[in-house]
Amino acid sequence: MPTTAETHSASCPWCQGDSLYQCYHDTEWGLPCRNDRTLFEFLVLESAQAGLAWITILRKRENYRQAFAGFDPGRVSRFDEKDIARLLEDAGIVRNRLKIVSAINNAQRFLEVQQERGSFSNYLWGFVDGQPTQNHWRAINEVPTNTALSSQISRDMKQRGFQFFGSTICYAYLQATGVVNDHLVTCFRRRECEEY
Repeated sequence: MPTTAETHSASCPWCQGDSLYQCYHDTEWGLPCRNDRTLFEFLVLESAQAGLAWITILRKRENYRQAFAGFDPGRVSRFDEKDIARLLEDAGIVRNRLKIVSAINNAQRFLEVQQERGSFSNYLWGFVDGQPTQNHWRAINEVPTNTALSSQISRDMKQRGFQFFGSTICYAYLQATGVVNDHLVTCFRRRECEEY
């Protein structure tokens, strides 16, 4: 079993130097996720991240959890103008009206997909026949910011009415939820996510 120091030296370089980033990388990022509540959580967080650094959103994650009803899409889908006003006053989240409104809209669309497909997981993983895409990047500069897959999913979700979910945000979402495994081949987490 590698020590913490050995583990971190073999991590993807983007997470090194910040303990919160490192913990997220070491325990969550790239692990195949099929839980709808978690998939909705990342949908809210990745959409909020648009134009910002991911670490900014990670630092606000617990605040988002409280502000957005524990990431319960059913409850978020019923947020009204009073909730929007409350969220715009909440310094613990990104106070952008468009992003807040889009999170409520996306909760409603999320529920529609669940109704249609049985779960959002069924819908999302259907794009890859239930199997994560295993990439084999050797350097961080090889990792794309979007792909044909992220463009396809983003386009389909936009047609369904989802907002703040362009191809680049979609690709970050696919990486986070393990639909694609973008851990570098040298990273200790690569095989763990591959075999999960």
